Amino acid sequence: MDDALLAELGYKAEFKREFTLIETVAFAFSIMGVVASVSSTFSFPLESGGHVGMVFGWLVPSLFVLSIAASMAELTSSMPTSAGLYYFSAKLAPPKWSALASWITGWANVTGQVTLVCSIDFTCAQMITTAIAVGSDGAVTLGAGPTYGILWAILISHGVVCSAATNVLARLNLAYVLCCAVGTTIAAIIALLVCSGNNGTRVSTRDAFTMFENNTGWANSGWAFMLAFTAPMWTLTGYDSAAHISEEVAGAARAAPIAILVGVGATASLGWLLFISASFATQSVSDLLATTLPLPMGQLFLDNLGKKGMLAIWSLIIIFFPQYVTGAAQGVDASRVVFAFARDNALPGSRWWKQINRRTLTPVNAVWLVMGLAGICGLLGFSATALSSLAGASVIGLYTSYATPIFLRITSGRDKLVPGPFSLGRWYMPIGIVAVAWVAFIIVLLLFPSASSVTADEMNYAVVLVMAVFIFAGISWIVSARRWFTGPISNVDMSTTTTYDEKQLERRHD
Repeated sequence: MDDALLAELGYKAEFKREFTLIETVAFAFSIMGVVASVSSTFSFPLESGGHVGMVFGWLVPSLFVLSIAASMAELTSSMPTSAGLYYFSAKLAPPKWSALASWITGWANVTGQVTLVCSIDFTCAQMITTAIAVGSDGAVTLGAGPTYGILWAILISHGVVCSAATNVLARLNLAYVLCCAVGTTIAAIIALLVCSGNNGTRVSTRDAFTMFENNTGWANSGWAFMLAFTAPMWTLTGYDSAAHISEEVAGAARAAPIAILVGVGATASLGWLLFISASFATQSVSDLLATTLPLPMGQLFLDNLGKKGMLAIWSLIIIFFPQYVTGAAQGVDASRVVFAFARDNALPGSRWWKQINRRTLTPVNAVWLVMGLAGICGLLGFSATALSSLAGASVIGLYTSYATPIFLRITSGRDKLVPGPFSLGRWYMPIGIVAVAWVAFIIVLLLFPSASSVTADEMNYAVVLVMAVFIFAGISWIVSARRWFTGPISNVDMSTTTTYDEKQLERRHD
């Protein structure tokens, strides 16, 4: 059934379908990595609103992201292929613009995928340096160079993990979610609430939900508050992974959309509870921002749990893999995107990146390409705004690729979609409009620096990363690709197969 549907979409089955429903949900959830992502991005709401930034800076974007997830779930249910978003754009765009829409979506998604791998692993490296600093009582403070070296060590280890067979990856993510991610997040929530109460440092409920502090340098407090949206927008990315591994999923048309919706809903809910507990435990926002530790969340745990308690909870985040497995899961996702785009000959050197390893039946070459490119992006770690630049680039790239097929769905593709098991019905239009409008707003927001006046070292380099890729892709299109790139290329015998396009015509005729 799955392989027959894939053939209708134009592709032959090349992977083993070893992801079950629960493992697919675990995979989508693991990429967003609640406690690790909140720990990594805690500085954004601290600067942009303090307590209000923590609580409502997370809640507001989460509600809008649900509209994007719902729209993507509908598209994935209809067209469950590793090509994912750029395939959706090709099928929903007007025939004249199909190839260009696919080209733009694909390059945006590749950009977001690679920079997301880098940003996740970079924050994992920062967590390790934070633990070293706390464990040595500040005697050992590692700078940008050692952090970059740790980043490469993590990327290389992820290259090995992501090259493994599909069943290994599926079991790894399931074990992570059941034993580590949810448990560690709940442990962190309880620890902050209990210890802050015992120490007498817990703030009042009124302060936890209403105290506003603008530490950005921007004069407009409303604008400053919206910059806190970076944290949830960076965390709530990568859920398109359920689409990209759909050729490895049993019952993909049903399992993939469920994974998207459950993954986003669970991450948004747990993340909000964790930020609420962090708000209660934060006695002084300015003191946390002044910490010498690489990550302010480490200082929050240290203040409330003490050295031993902080290292214990931090070890759960690092040693027991929440952040590490988040990076590994994202590496798998990114490699599948590269493989699929190369399968349609859209990348330089596509003949190498679309190869499937005969032993593991995974795209090993694509895995190592992703890790190499992520390592190059990691050079931004030598700037003062490394995380905001990498986070901004990943969100802009990914959400551009999310919004493009959704926009086409509510415009030229209104009558083109062949519904899968999950459908929004008549609600697709208002939900799609909200999703596209939110993405347009958030992309503009994330191009701005966190402070009103910046130096070259403090600049938001997201625009540099994104524009470099888009300029390259644009020039490639004008000079060459528009003559030969036609969008998704079928690699099955279409003479004996009903295609997705033919199903569209049948549906409109009916």
